[in-house]
Amino acid sequence: MAGRIPRDFIDDLLVRVDIVDLIDSHVPLKKTGSNYAARCPFHNEKSPSFSVNRKKQFFYCFGCGAGGNAITFLMDYSHLEFVEAIEDLATFVGVDVPREESTYNTPAKPDNLKDLYSTLEAVAKFYAQQLKSNPEGQQAIAYLKKRGLSGIIARDFMLGYAPDAWDELGKRFNKKLLLDAGLLINKENGGSYDRFRGRLMFPIRDKRGRILGFGARVLDDSLPKYLNSPETSVFSKGNEVYGLCELLQKNSKPERVLIVEGYMDVIALAQFGLHYAVATLGTATSRTHLDILFRFASELVLCFDGDNAGRKAAWRAVETAMPTLRDGRQIKIMLLPQNEDPDSLIRQEGLEIFSKRIISTQTLSDYFFEHVTRSLDLTSPEGCSQLAAIAEPHLNQIPEGFFKKIMLSKLQDLSKLSEQQLSSSLENSKKLATLKSNALNPRKKRGTKLSTARFTIALLLQNPELAELIIREIPNWKGLDFPSLEVLGNILQTISNNKPANMGALVECYRNTDKEKMINTLAAYELELDNTPKEIIGKMFTDSVNNLIKQAKDELLTNLLLKESNQSLNSEEKQLLIKMLK
Repeated sequence: MAGRIPRDFIDDLLVRVDIVDLIDSHVPLKKTGSNYAARCPFHNEKSPSFSVNRKKQFFYCFGCGAGGNAITFLMDYSHLEFVEAIEDLATFVGVDVPREESTYNTPAKPDNLKDLYSTLEAVAKFYAQQLKSNPEGQQAIAYLKKRGLSGIIARDFMLGYAPDAWDELGKRFNKKLLLDAGLLINKENGGSYDRFRGRLMFPIRDKRGRILGFGARVLDDSLPKYLNSPETSVFSKGNEVYGLCELLQKNSKPERVLIVEGYMDVIALAQFGLHYAVATLGTATSRTHLDILFRFASELVLCFDGDNAGRKAAWRAVETAMPTLRDGRQIKIMLLPQNEDPDSLIRQEGLEIFSKRIISTQTLSDYFFEHVTRSLDLTSPEGCSQLAAIAEPHLNQIPEGFFKKIMLSKLQDLSKLSEQQLSSSLENSKKLATLKSNALNPRKKRGTKLSTARFTIALLLQNPELAELIIREIPNWKGLDFPSLEVLGNILQTISNNKPANMGALVECYRNTDKEKMINTLAAYELELDNTPKEIIGKMFTDSVNNLIKQAKDELLTNLLLKESNQSLNSEEKQLLIKMLK
């Protein structure tokens, strides 16, 4: 959809949504005093340090430092872009997202993302037309027929053909947009040429159906066999999977998702009626991939070749998956017979038998313990000790819950350690991991006392209505060189300009600015003023502002007196000193 989302709508959305209801729909919350708490969804922890405040409309984790408003939560939790988070939030409260025409270009990205998406769509249609009408495209059609693929499947996946020429796209489309989309390559001596030539083309679409880039396969034995679009402002291989759009078109809430290795596997499985397969884009399955797919299904099946490389990839995937295994989620590991891939196997077995193979395949828990015990002698104390040492670091990655308890119980049975011994060993392992983490990422303690300046700013952020006490009569701090006053003045100006209805809306004004980190930290700080009357809070704020101004004036006066003693004041500074002394 074209156009910018109006700022007024975003502010209104943050007023309509209750962040407690939103987060509770993703992470069950428990009331603790005036806040709501849970174990943090962004890192592993034993005791809840994730806090949500209804009055502030803000969340914060005192363990890992994650924090923000409702938009930030959706972006971080569901791995969404800003616009996607706005759209999800609008769906949550049941409103449509309006758009307005942009009056300026956004400098950080290509001049117009709408034009970039339109160009990618037009190129995909061009490639699809070339597959049908270009004589060269006949070899691509012959390849698809040889693989047993129908014209309907080719249409559903928008398959195409890139002519074996150097400047087919440049003659038809805007070269700047083609470069931004990764479809042209610049020459060292000037000019450019088409990235994809003489290849079968696979458009890569996001869950909303927008084309982000392309995969491309040769039709002979030349190398590389496959090419992907490079990273662009709209395409990141680590954040996308091939076939998700087509999967969701068939079933928006699939029972499970099968993750395979290649484009052709996804398409061949769809040809045989299996419409819940996706493929990573030439990268290993990442936690981001898993978190994205868990949004649509509670069961993921990771499919690998049965050779040594496949088994190694399967174990890497198990290690990656551990932090994602919250209660209610399941991952299975499917190792194929030697020298088979999903395409060849479903042709041999048919859909029914292949589907039964998926359903009955090994769970991650069984695969994990089979892998870690494979070379151990569990009849000996040494073997049991080795098992605990190998398994513990991995099990510590699992979020707290029933699944983790079951995995620890299984480890206890296999290692023959008592519950007390195992618990003590796990605790030591956690402490070591925590020490390492703290050494790499030191943080201030929760109870750290704020300076007067930071207290004043935190008070204003958490109570934007306090600005009225100052804006009516702006303090005379012009010329005072005091950093906190500059920040405070900026926040007051932002409140005056945007009139945010609550803290969540105010914090949103600082997204992607140099002040964002400090604003989020102070917005999350526990001032412990929940039962304090508004009049008292107002008095605290004005007193704090006046103290800041006094500090700034005292510092300025001290500096002027020091310069005056050295006889280095200019005429303007002399006048200022006389005025201040009066």
